[in-house]
Amino acid sequence: MSNIFHLDDVGDEIKKLSPINSISNGINKDSTEIVEISEYNKNEKLDNKNEKNCDKPSAKLSICDFEIRGVLGTGGFGKVFMVARLTGKEKGKIFAMKVLKKAALIRNKETKQLEREINVHAKTEKDVLKSIQHPFIVDFYHAFKAGGKVYLVMEYLAGGELFMQLQNERMLMEDTAIFYLSQILLAIEHLHDAGIIYRDLKPENIMLDRYGHVKLTDFGCIKEALNDEVAMLHDEITYTFCGTVEYMAPEMLNRSGRHGKEVDWWSFGILIHDMLTGAPPFTGTNRKIITERVCKSKLQLKKYLTPDAQDLLRKLLNKKPELRLGSGGAEDIKNHRFFGKVDWEAVLSRKTKPPFTPVLKSDDDCSNFDSEFTSKPAIDSPPGCLPSPSVEDVFLGFSYNREDDL
Repeated sequence: MSNIFHLDDVGDEIKKLSPINSISNGINKDSTEIVEISEYNKNEKLDNKNEKNCDKPSAKLSICDFEIRGVLGTGGFGKVFMVARLTGKEKGKIFAMKVLKKAALIRNKETKQLEREINVHAKTEKDVLKSIQHPFIVDFYHAFKAGGKVYLVMEYLAGGELFMQLQNERMLMEDTAIFYLSQILLAIEHLHDAGIIYRDLKPENIMLDRYGHVKLTDFGCIKEALNDEVAMLHDEITYTFCGTVEYMAPEMLNRSGRHGKEVDWWSFGILIHDMLTGAPPFTGTNRKIITERVCKSKLQLKKYLTPDAQDLLRKLLNKKPELRLGSGGAEDIKNHRFFGKVDWEAVLSRKTKPPFTPVLKSDDDCSNFDSEFTSKPAIDSPPGCLPSPSVEDVFLGFSYNREDDL
């Protein structure tokens, strides 16, 4: 089976950019920081729902085709907005728009040295979202670029983060957890079958749609299998450091080099523990302590967990990836007695009833998102000038309009 997407020789381009490097999943957040720099003229107006720099009409999709309604999230390299389509057949439809910088400055806190980093993960995310369609993976609609920014337009998931539900409930009843976990399992299985390792499974990347069903989001950490035979996925080797430390597998944290699809099943085990107990099994006051515990500490399970849950967790959280449940395929996990009552065909067809259905007042209701973000002004800075040709070359062919495929 051939690989489903390609990065257009991005790796070769990056090597030519020294001392400019690509944004690496291996950036140590404890020793580096992102430096905010102005990418636009100070006399240029800020873009918001009332003021846009859209003087000339264009046949291509652009920010002018959307109205920013609110902020859903922020990060080091950009923001996620709730937007409404202003033009075309989708006029009035609500979307989530991720706005990312093509490049940013990274400062080493110790040496104070500045390096330009290219956000190749934005292109990676676009490529995989364009190629993947699944009931439990966020739907992708459009991509375009302007100046120093790229824009990804996706399905608006009004139910918010599963993380918010875990915070509200502290821990979930086993039946409730199984509802969400069965959908997540099918999404991960689909990615693996397509030759993709997700590598960043955590509650913050699991959203709920308006009906209460799961959707995986944020594909900036994915890894494409290098071998054309998906059956050999578990033999692929990658050295990238990626993910959230509490959810990362030992083979990723100890930099041993080899990690394949088994890292997703480790994270799946951590997620199960988090859902059923209210916390990951390996925690600590800093990254170093957590890393040490993930790699070396013995798994300690709560006595109130059912025997089936305990057995599944021990098999998923095996520190040896080749012995981890799931190393032979998702079917091994689906057949475990913890999921014994699951009708997998009913799950895939979304016929199972969600334990929680979001209460929404309107299509643009954002009450299920953290007020820390939704209270921020719905403003995006202008895209600014084009970056250097070396940076721009990485984003050739980035634009995509789903309407063209219909």
